[in-house]
Amino acid sequence: MRVAEDWFAHRDLGDGVTLIWERWANSGLRCNIWLVQGRDRNLLIDSGLGLRSLREELAFLSEKPVICLASHNHFDHIGGHHEFETRLCHRAEAEVLSAPTRDNTLIENFVELVMFEALPYAGFAVARYEIVPAPATGFVDEGDVIDLGDRHFSVLHLPGHSPGSIALWEQASGLLFTGDVIYDGELYDFLHHSSIPDYLESMARLRALPAETVHAGHYASFDRARLHALIDDYVAGKRLSVCPAGARSAESC
Repeated sequence: MRVAEDWFAHRDLGDGVTLIWERWANSGLRCNIWLVQGRDRNLLIDSGLGLRSLREELAFLSEKPVICLASHNHFDHIGGHHEFETRLCHRAEAEVLSAPTRDNTLIENFVELVMFEALPYAGFAVARYEIVPAPATGFVDEGDVIDLGDRHFSVLHLPGHSPGSIALWEQASGLLFTGDVIYDGELYDFLHHSSIPDYLESMARLRALPAETVHAGHYASFDRARLHALIDDYVAGKRLSVCPAGARSAESC
């Protein structure tokens, strides 16, 4: 397999938002890396697989101070965190960022060579792929605000996919960044630290937001109508599985 020359791709989506992705990794493996531009500092939501340097290949990431935020601690979202001085996450995700292993980041469960169309570098081997430790320099939780100078994002703690999964909500623009809490694809609620009851509560909270545009952790962005459809489909399929014994219907849960 050949070695890729251009590992990262990026596209300006307007609203000061740039989508960055790792073009030679399978669409289900790679995450969406989101750069949000602010007056005083920029926000980087997730950092990808960590197989090539974001800062070396994308010079615009060094134009302003960067807040690098982890929506959660799975390998495809935190690989490049060590490149940034300011690293934020929810406290429930902090241990993995400080001491990542192939097991606790889920590399062992999900990464296979067939998921790459080109190698990130000569000699790359899946069996030796690990995440570089990147201890959080600060923590965020429900109700906190990330201030970029002229833009302000409220932190939503939305467990289910993982205990410390978070989303970011900008009320002024209607932008919602959801990480892996919700995206337009199969949602993973079966991991060792996932919780379907928590997921259902998080879905209810998301549905109440007047989001205009959702930028998720994987696949394409979508609007409020699609957000509601995805939430409703998930809830309809999961409510019976968490009903207490003896419940006659989902409505009686």
